[in-house]
Amino acid sequence: MIQITRTIAIDEGELDESFVRSAGPGGQNVNKLSTAVQLRFDVRNSPSLPEGVRSRLERLAGRRLTRDGVIVILAQRFRTQERNREDARERLIALIREAAVPQAPRVVTRTPFSEKRKRRDEKARRSKTKSLRTGPIHHD
Repeated sequence: MIQITRTIAIDEGELDESFVRSAGPGGQNVNKLSTAVQLRFDVRNSPSLPEGVRSRLERLAGRRLTRDGVIVILAQRFRTQERNREDARERLIALIREAAVPQAPRVVTRTPFSEKRKRRDEKARRSKTKSLRTGPIHHD
């Protein structure tokens, strides 16, 4: 089990890792070894995630989320498969932790009367300034 928060843990069996050729650092190794990690996590079918976290995670994942609701994380920053594997898992955990924090509801407030008065006074001042810019009126 991978512990995400105090209440959320996902089973390692829910993660699907495949190794692909990396485009990152590695010299000639990059042509011979598959060091990049492609981590897949099925958000929609995960029994470990509460519904609220699931929906927030889908929004946060952005373009990493497929049509089927699978998050795909590609890690190729490092030269070794093991470090890339750790990096991919850390990024997934960070994403789920971010989704686990519920967004505080917006509290609707009224605009204070003093702000409305300040805005009106400023508009009147600007109007007067602009009206003074007109040229003299000529009567023929």
